[in-house]
Amino acid sequence: MTRLVILLNFTLLNNPECLFSQGVWMAINTFLFVYYYRLYNLEERFFYTRHILGSALPWARAPAAVLNFNCMLILLPVCRNLLSLVRGSLMCCGTSARKQLDQNLTFHKLVAYMIGLMTAVHTIAHLFNVEWYNNSRQGQYDDLSTVLSNQTNLNPILSASTTPTIVAFTTIAGLTGVVITLALILIITSSMEVIRRNYYEVFWYTHHLFIVFFIGLVIHGVGRIVRGQVHTDDHDVSLCKAQPLAWGKRPECPIPQFEGGFPQTWMWVIGPMVLYLCERVLRFIRYMQPVRYRKIVIHPSKVLELQLVKDSFKMEVGQYVFLNCPAISQLEWHPFTMTSAPEEDFFSVHIRSVGDWTQSLIDILEKLPEGAEGPKMAVDGPFGTASEDVFDYEVSMLVGCGIGVTPFASILKSVWYKFKESNPKLRTKKIYLYWLCRETHAFEWFADLLHLLEMEMEERGMADFLTYKLYLTGWDESHIHHVNVNFEQDTDIITGLKQKTHYGRPIWDKEFQQIRKENPTSVVGTFLCGPEGIAKTLKKKCMKFSDVDPRKTQFYFNKENF
Repeated sequence: MTRLVILLNFTLLNNPECLFSQGVWMAINTFLFVYYYRLYNLEERFFYTRHILGSALPWARAPAAVLNFNCMLILLPVCRNLLSLVRGSLMCCGTSARKQLDQNLTFHKLVAYMIGLMTAVHTIAHLFNVEWYNNSRQGQYDDLSTVLSNQTNLNPILSASTTPTIVAFTTIAGLTGVVITLALILIITSSMEVIRRNYYEVFWYTHHLFIVFFIGLVIHGVGRIVRGQVHTDDHDVSLCKAQPLAWGKRPECPIPQFEGGFPQTWMWVIGPMVLYLCERVLRFIRYMQPVRYRKIVIHPSKVLELQLVKDSFKMEVGQYVFLNCPAISQLEWHPFTMTSAPEEDFFSVHIRSVGDWTQSLIDILEKLPEGAEGPKMAVDGPFGTASEDVFDYEVSMLVGCGIGVTPFASILKSVWYKFKESNPKLRTKKIYLYWLCRETHAFEWFADLLHLLEMEMEERGMADFLTYKLYLTGWDESHIHHVNVNFEQDTDIITGLKQKTHYGRPIWDKEFQQIRKENPTSVVGTFLCGPEGIAKTLKKKCMKFSDVDPRKTQFYFNKENF
């Protein structure tokens, strides 16, 4: 519950464009909960059921309705082809509409937390229900409860010797409930940030328990253990409830009949399940399409550059792909932002060694003989991200952390091609780039591109078009001494660029003030590919330094999510 509230508050405060959509989502959840709570708490056909179960009945059924709604939604944010299709159709609209789609993973997490919360409430309520059904079957309550349990089909527990444990593992509802709950616990716990970053394979495989979860979910309601009265006209509750021992003996009080409701969960989830199945079929088709290696380069700091060629492959700046290498695992797909430009006849990715899969790929390629073809590589994508909107702003502020600079490599390459071709459609007038790295070697593969852009801008008399600042966040004393000795050189000793490397982290207040001063009437698109800690800081700075006058400087925050 705490995680859900924190995520909601953080999202709404720092992503005001999501306020409406998430407000609608929360309103629907609230409506469903209140509506079904009142239905099971007040409707006459559930009077006898409530007599045995008490308030646990509405507390079990209201969360079930919310669960149906959220289980319908949970797959949609990860239908990436669908999102890319919708995003493309919104290109003619404002950026606010597309920003909704860029928060797909945040929304996926919100829905998951709601599912976890409602599952807990639903499960606890049903544990009470089973206990009270069992006590009623054993005659521990009043005459009405005893008659309802022994002379009608209201009570799903058929024998007084049955225990709640037996119910949990021998009935359809109980067994599927146990399976669903265990699958959900594994999925949620393995999705924690520390596991996802350090043990991605654990996250990947346990997340596929969603298949078990959805199968159990569809079957769960078949048991129909919650039953309501039918033919209420034949058996008047207000007249007969006080004389249960006379049921069947008096014509006005026949023995009441009960039946469970028709299972509805499948109707909620069938559409998203079909869409997700189509996503997987499309991924399999792409898996079968051949991918050729154009170039393989292993840069310092264990960064692997792959230049790949695939027929009919079209990309936009800042997009990403999923890669699969069957030689490592036929099931694992990992996302990587492309560093190439749409104008190039290939696409490239830069991969840093951060886990078993990436290290295995680097090890395989390091052992390749000269001129040999790399292992089979499958590519799914490309998929759209917030960085696609970078050219919609006159001024763009790009912040990359470590390998997170990759989408901006694509953007800067595209800028270089657009200038080279004198593309009149280039709306962007100014770019600020900030790159934060821990190691000096990490700058090397990107420095060549920046050097080309420096020369291109100078030749065109547009040296002010690109302002970049490189920050080294990790160094030692010997390195500082080397820098001091060579401080008077025209170029930086680390990168060879005219812009000298900064040491430490940016003072963001100072940077935002400078950008606002240089662009007093511009809308500045701020793009980040980096950790959540910096995202929180930049979101606050965008809000802080945006002028209340819409005609003056406005900062709009965008973050890569994949």
